[in-house]
Amino acid sequence: MSTTRLRFAPAPTGSLHLGSARTALFNWLTARGTEGELILRIEDTNAELTRPELIDNIYRSLEWLQIEFDGEPVRQSERTDLYNDAVESWLSDDLAYVDDGAVRFRVPSDGTTSWDDVVRGNVVFENQNIEDFVVRRADGSATFFTANAVDDFDLGITHVVRGEDLVNVTPKVIMLRQALGAQDLPKFAHLPLIVNEQRKKLSKRRDDVALESYRDRGVLADAMINYLALLGWGPPDDVEVRPIEEIVQLFRLEDVNPSAAMFDVKKLEAINGDYIRAMKPEEFTEALIPWIANEPWNSLVDRDQLAQVAPLVQERTRVLVEGPPQLDFFFLESPEIEESAWEKAMTTPEAPLILESTKTAFASVDWSVASLHESLRAIGDSHGMKLGKAQAPVRVAVTGRLVGPPLFESIHALGREVVLERILRAQNKLDET
Repeated sequence: MSTTRLRFAPAPTGSLHLGSARTALFNWLTARGTEGELILRIEDTNAELTRPELIDNIYRSLEWLQIEFDGEPVRQSERTDLYNDAVESWLSDDLAYVDDGAVRFRVPSDGTTSWDDVVRGNVVFENQNIEDFVVRRADGSATFFTANAVDDFDLGITHVVRGEDLVNVTPKVIMLRQALGAQDLPKFAHLPLIVNEQRKKLSKRRDDVALESYRDRGVLADAMINYLALLGWGPPDDVEVRPIEEIVQLFRLEDVNPSAAMFDVKKLEAINGDYIRAMKPEEFTEALIPWIANEPWNSLVDRDQLAQVAPLVQERTRVLVEGPPQLDFFFLESPEIEESAWEKAMTTPEAPLILESTKTAFASVDWSVASLHESLRAIGDSHGMKLGKAQAPVRVAVTGRLVGPPLFESIHALGREVVLERILRAQNKLDET
């Protein structure tokens, strides 16, 4: 039987927080790296805050993160007898007392409570600075301290990996664990806080901290796993983007940095972009479909055409939600032209000349990417313009915007008839202004 046993213990009071997701991942990495076990323990003792849909959300989020657990989930709401037995034993041993209906644990007035934290080193608390704390509320429910200590002891947890914000809880849990008769301590590893770009602790009121919001924007699970692993830890060879199998092999709790870790959305999206670019074209196309389904033009999408054009935006897509808006002009009969793009590309003296020359050339040119490219390059040369400038009015006429997927591949995919029709429409609009 494995000697390493960890637990992830979320409270179902809202969406899974990024910090909780990182904690779950670090527990899983430690368990898999040591061939140990990881238990999911739902801390649902607070009936007022716990709702079934929130528990389901935790399950879905952890499944999306590909974090697997050993055995069935443990529900604290089903273990109240264990907690009551522990409290009654402390009362019998005069280690606790009743105060206004609640039961408080007697904290020694002298001495210290300490432990060697894997991340933070030796941590010492003076007992005189710790108040007698509640272990059972007046309504009969166990507090976090009691349930935590009893469960870790009863389940044989050897490593407690959790956030730095629970450091102050640890001496109380240690006291209760010792009062239960435990002769040893688990290895504690308190992970660094995750802060925003202003170096402030991530806050639900101020920051986007729900894991599901990033999933819903099109962050890939593998990319999120990879990025979360870097929040407080880094591989010894400094290669940050790598398969999870390699991260499992390299990850060590001892290498976690105690300093606060900054959650950088731009870096997450950059890493996600790396993963998107590594997808096979057909995988990327399939991944876009749920986001295309949310677009008003989704009923116009032909799957074969989508398979042809989706890879054109793969290089430019950082999160999947960015993909469909780059593709709309392939499927809309008359894509709207952005006003700023029109002003920049169509109000020059050369624009009408470029459009007319292009319409004439494209009417008979061999319809290949190379021929289209060479044709427009030659048109630009004839007007003393580099290709980048010469193609601007054509791009705006055909796609409705100044930037987008590769122009000649897009023109080729749209087909001669559609392209000529859109150039003519742009010419008519120019004539009207």
